Amino acid sequence: MSDEDEVIDDEAVAAEWEAQMLAEAGGEEDEAVDDEAVAAEWEAQMAAEAGGEGGGDDDAMAEEWAAMADGDADDDDDDMGSTQSTRVLDQDEIDSLLGFDSDGDGEEETSGIKAIINSALVSYERLPMLEIVFDRLVRLMSTSLRNFTSDNVEVSLDNITSIRFGDYLNSIPLPAILSVFRAVEWDNFGLIVVDSAMIYSIVDVLLGGRRGTAAMRVEGRPYTTIERNLVERLVTVVLADMGAAFEPLSPVSFNYDRLETNPRFATVARPANAAILIKLRVDMEDRGGRLEIMLPYATLEPIRELLLQQFMGEKFGRDTIWETHLATELWSTEVAIEAVLDEQTMSLTDVMNFRKGDTLMLNSAPEDQIELRCGGIPLMTGKMGRVGNSISIRVDNGIEGRN
Repeated sequence: MSDEDEVIDDEAVAAEWEAQMLAEAGGEEDEAVDDEAVAAEWEAQMAAEAGGEGGGDDDAMAEEWAAMADGDADDDDDDMGSTQSTRVLDQDEIDSLLGFDSDGDGEEETSGIKAIINSALVSYERLPMLEIVFDRLVRLMSTSLRNFTSDNVEVSLDNITSIRFGDYLNSIPLPAILSVFRAVEWDNFGLIVVDSAMIYSIVDVLLGGRRGTAAMRVEGRPYTTIERNLVERLVTVVLADMGAAFEPLSPVSFNYDRLETNPRFATVARPANAAILIKLRVDMEDRGGRLEIMLPYATLEPIRELLLQQFMGEKFGRDTIWETHLATELWSTEVAIEAVLDEQTMSLTDVMNFRKGDTLMLNSAPEDQIELRCGGIPLMTGKMGRVGNSISIRVDNGIEGRN
């Protein structure tokens, strides 16, 4: 073979390879196009699935969240409505509920939980005569203390309250003098507490102090013998007036017993016992002070029925007009009288066997006494007889104690 033939064969082989290579390149491009188509198809399918399934779930979830939010809003509205209906208490109302009073001076009525705790105490309003008695005491003391001090004295009644004896002893402002007295007829004790301002005022007045000057108080020392003696004289005057105040209601003598400066030594009742506290204010121009009278309920128990009166003499007051009318009506009242001929005890069987026409024998003779009763109460006795067509009883004598 010649050289030209070999060149031609080489060119033919080269052309065949080139054609094969182009064919392979075209196949790869087709495969690339096919891959892009598949990828596009998958992307479209995934988007469709996301739009169909995921979108529906998101919408449902969004709707569920919206419903839950609306429910929470409704709950919040309900809570706000219930809160507005119950109304939140402010600090003043909470203090009032608990019985705290930061603005008061402790003399106002107790409220809140403290009132519930003290509800077992008997309120003095249930003993209305006490106020009348101590109003009388105020008038008597005004006159007696003017004579005692030779000064212009005004006595006023601040209030009457119920308190536990132990609570009162713990609340006494010290220094003070506590006077123990005894109610002889009632066989019990009470207290009169004189505060320091009243003590120094009495000493100043009785020992010739000038008017218009306040009594000087010396801190940090006990009361002297002179001060104690002057207070004892003051207490004696007050006790005499108390006896006169109670005189129309019940005669009683209040005797001075002792003076104490320590409340523990002036205990006349158990700490938990209820007591009546009477607060009196004594004014002597620019001087004065307080007197407090403590009466345990055990002391007032003998006259409790008298203290329950609405006015003096209510329990023993008499209405003669009503009594006369009642007596007149009683005399004209008709009553039924029973004449008992005999009484027998029989069994129920015998009573049930009674028949019409049976005869019941009585253990009574014509000359026996017949008892007359009214409402089952024996009144008198007599003998049975006859007057015309009527059976009668002639009364012989009345029952003893009922003539």
